[in-house]
Amino acid sequence: MAKVTTSTLDKMKAAGEKFVCITAYDATFARLVSEAGAETILVGDSLGMVLQGHDSTIPVTVDDMAYHTECVCRAQPDSLVIADMPFMSYTTHDQTMANATALMQAGAQMVKMEGGTWLSDSISMLVERGIPVCAHLGLTPQSVNQFGGFKVQGRTPKEAKSILADAVEIQDAGASLLVLECIPSHLATDISEKLDIPVIGIGAGAGTDAQVLVMHDLLGLSEHTARFVENFMDGQTTIQGALQAFVQAVKAGQYPREEHSYS
Repeated sequence: MAKVTTSTLDKMKAAGEKFVCITAYDATFARLVSEAGAETILVGDSLGMVLQGHDSTIPVTVDDMAYHTECVCRAQPDSLVIADMPFMSYTTHDQTMANATALMQAGAQMVKMEGGTWLSDSISMLVERGIPVCAHLGLTPQSVNQFGGFKVQGRTPKEAKSILADAVEIQDAGASLLVLECIPSHLATDISEKLDIPVIGIGAGAGTDAQVLVMHDLLGLSEHTARFVENFMDGQTTIQGALQAFVQAVKAGQYPREEHSYS
């Protein structure tokens, strides 16, 4: 696989080709994910739960994210590396710029931020200064306390309209990618069709341009998983086989299936 860039992903969306994102937090798994053919690696703040043992992503710090981003990038993966901006690390323009810069200097090629239209100015500021942005709408884990738990978003007409409006404005602000998490599949499909930028889904049905899963979930290592998770270690003898099975299932349109989606 040649080195993946944002242009690669734009061309794949235009051609109707699905691409894949898998989380990784160290050099070994970054290499395996890249060799499995995943176009993107997310150094996710999910590390707070799957590595650090917290019950949410909120305790994760910028230093944590920079450390794990450096570890991933030392593997020199062909995949595009996206690093999460952790909780409360982008509340002001100065803070946003400083923390995004730290993650880019750690090796990331893009940063990811959770939130709606209130992020538009920050996205524009980063993009103008050469920092690509992946936005994140729907269930945004950093807002779990506001949502009252990990709950599906966008089920009412008002919520759906708001998420669609946020998606359009975020694209207009300059975001290169958008993650949609835990929203009804018909809404995710509608947003994916309306936007020019690629849309990555997780618990958002099969109509998005790409799919992402937390590595520990797809390997069957997590104690508790959402309905959209499938254990790709089933029938495999190696981790690399499981990663390849996930990549192939997404590209063949075999994952996610109806039972993985929300209505």
